[in-house]
Amino acid sequence: MEETDRRIVALLSADGRMSLADIARDTGLSTSALHQRVRRLERSGVITGYRAEIDYREVGLPLTAFVSLTPIDPSAPDDVPVRLHGISAIESCWSVAGSEAYVLKVRVSEPTDLEALLAQIRAAAGVSTRTTIVLSTPFENRPPAFDA
Repeated sequence: MEETDRRIVALLSADGRMSLADIARDTGLSTSALHQRVRRLERSGVITGYRAEIDYREVGLPLTAFVSLTPIDPSAPDDVPVRLHGISAIESCWSVAGSEAYVLKVRVSEPTDLEALLAQIRAAAGVSTRTTIVLSTPFENRPPAFDA
């Protein structure tokens, strides 16, 4: 990816609602040239979508936790993501290397809801869990660091 496209991606990652005119000014492109580049980045799959950032406390989901999953029966089919896909409290599911097979990011309203969610995850996926509760989030969803 060339430097101008990296700059466009970084700007949109930082602010998905940034106007094309502002991005064009910051990149030195005309608005029409920028628009073509953004559309090309979307078509090629570099930019996969735009979304709002949510204050989860304000919507009643202040408790965030990371849940590590280890299969109880390692010979069982690896279909954990399929089994858990319908559980809306699971925000993200990552397949990981290490002693655990998956790590989930979950959001709930209170500790008793987390307890119930963990029971639901264990029953649905046949796994043991290890949970880390987030105390604070100094930063999250940072734009890519292309210069690193």
